[in-house]
Amino acid sequence: MRWVAAALCFALAACAGTPPAAAPAPAPAPALRISVVYPKATDVVQSRDSAFLFGSIGRGDASLTVNGAAVAVHPNGAWIAWVPLPDDTIAPFRLVATVRGDTQAVDVTARIVARFHPPAGRAAWIDTTSFAPLGVLALPPGEGVRLAVRAAPGATVRLRTPSGTVVPLVRDPLPGEPAWGERAFGTVPAGLRVPASPDRYVGWLPAQWLCADSAGGRGCAVLEVAAAADTVRALWPLRVTLLDPARPVVVTVDDDTARTGTTDSLTPGRAVPGGTYNWFFPTGTTAVMSGRWNDQVRLQLSRSAVAWVNAADVVPLPEGTPPPGGAVGSVRLTPESGSVVLRVPLPALVPYQVTEDEHSVTLRLYGVASDVNWMQYGGTDPLVRRMSYAQPAADELTITLELAPRVWGYRVRFDGRDLLLEIRRPPALDAEHPVRGRVVVLDPGHPPLGATGPTGLREPVATLAVALKAKTLLERAGAQVLLTRTDSFPMELFPRTRFAEQHGADVLVSIHANAFPDGVNPFTNSGTSVYYFQPRSADLARALDRALIAELGLRDLGMGRGDYALARPTWMPAALTEAAFIMIPEQEALLASEDGQWKYARGVAAGIEAFLRERAQQ
Repeated sequence: MRWVAAALCFALAACAGTPPAAAPAPAPAPALRISVVYPKATDVVQSRDSAFLFGSIGRGDASLTVNGAAVAVHPNGAWIAWVPLPDDTIAPFRLVATVRGDTQAVDVTARIVARFHPPAGRAAWIDTTSFAPLGVLALPPGEGVRLAVRAAPGATVRLRTPSGTVVPLVRDPLPGEPAWGERAFGTVPAGLRVPASPDRYVGWLPAQWLCADSAGGRGCAVLEVAAAADTVRALWPLRVTLLDPARPVVVTVDDDTARTGTTDSLTPGRAVPGGTYNWFFPTGTTAVMSGRWNDQVRLQLSRSAVAWVNAADVVPLPEGTPPPGGAVGSVRLTPESGSVVLRVPLPALVPYQVTEDEHSVTLRLYGVASDVNWMQYGGTDPLVRRMSYAQPAADELTITLELAPRVWGYRVRFDGRDLLLEIRRPPALDAEHPVRGRVVVLDPGHPPLGATGPTGLREPVATLAVALKAKTLLERAGAQVLLTRTDSFPMELFPRTRFAEQHGADVLVSIHANAFPDGVNPFTNSGTSVYYFQPRSADLARALDRALIAELGLRDLGMGRGDYALARPTWMPAALTEAAFIMIPEQEALLASEDGQWKYARGVAAGIEAFLRERAQQ
């Protein structure tokens, strides 16, 4: 029993001759220090009524006020405030932190996007910052331009053109447009209810030459606003040139004109200038240029279809080059070990679009007619149940492949004058062990860029920590897991998606931490969300969202279709997770903690497993 007595003496420090151990000195309290992560001096706040500020005061037992209003402080000293903005281009904020007689004060000046104020004492006025459109346009005759401007309510508003045409503008009767951030991320319907504005006017300008000499103002359109006995005029900053339809300008697209070799060789096409991606044109695609809107060029895909692309990605072909077009002949399927390949002969490298349904993939070719006499299956491979074609328009051809299983992935490329559409075979899944043997690629979001939390936690640091933990969990379940990055060096988007495709990923998940755009209330809109782009990935996004909500317990903002590069790959189901808002103190603390990172990782792993199990049972 001697060892028992010795142990008791050591534990209690109460035996004769043994002095009691000194109690450890308490750790010094952290210093009171006010820091502001956002907005910084270089930021320009884009909202008008209210904005968020966030940062840290170094310790959680202190109080904080912003312009005299109390702000909650997290135990680690982080804080976020939702504050009103003055009707000005600058907003002064006084931050005061206090703890046990110690007080610190910091003055912060935020810059605000400028807004127009009608001049005092004038019945007529024009908001010259509201002209839309402005810049340089090119259009064929017979088209027109929708005009919009702010001017004095109740005024007579008209545009006088150099040709003598007078274009009336009428009051816009529709409600105003909410800020894009509110429409995209707001969860409270009240934020979308913007009343109609009596100072908003719209009109229609038929395409015509404008501003042949913009420097001297000659040849430009002049807006005239008359109210009471007052009249004001202003040049509309718009230059319009007319295209000659009889002399079409044929162009080719190339997203790597600088020959860096670091692009995906795809030029995105948009339904509107600067809009979201709807087409993906490989380098070499040819089309007729039918318009221009500043840095966007309009491609005439067919008689009824157009797409807008970046002007920097457009290369004019020699004058006299005929527009692409012709007939598409017979097509052939070739079964391969991991896919089947559809070979389509083309008369030129015409634009195309691929769309998918649950059990089908449709290729739409623009500017061509069908001469598809034979559709050869190359055997009786069970992946493709049936092929069919249709001519929905005189110069549009569709070829549809109906699949026996659900769509897992596809990819498309030009091969000489042919187009190859490769349909991927789904992996063989075990419902009992759906993750076993699967290749999973995890993408720790950022750098470059990325959001920063109130205490300085950077998004790339948090996402890498979560990805490493999710890798451990998935490997325990038998998956082969690869990370797009394992260090802090910046990595662009295309190498990440290329990495996933080159390694034959069955699933790709990009891990992020969220942040709000200016003008969105962080207290009513934060939570968990997951995004997808391709239809086949909706089930993956739903499974990830459910699993993350179960693990983290945050507000469920739901799944959404979002135009994110890491959600766009076509070779595998892919989704992007935004499990928590790093700018919210409580959620930043969760992302910084081992426990919170394991919860996020478990949600990712469980979501992937649930998705694969669901597919295995279908």
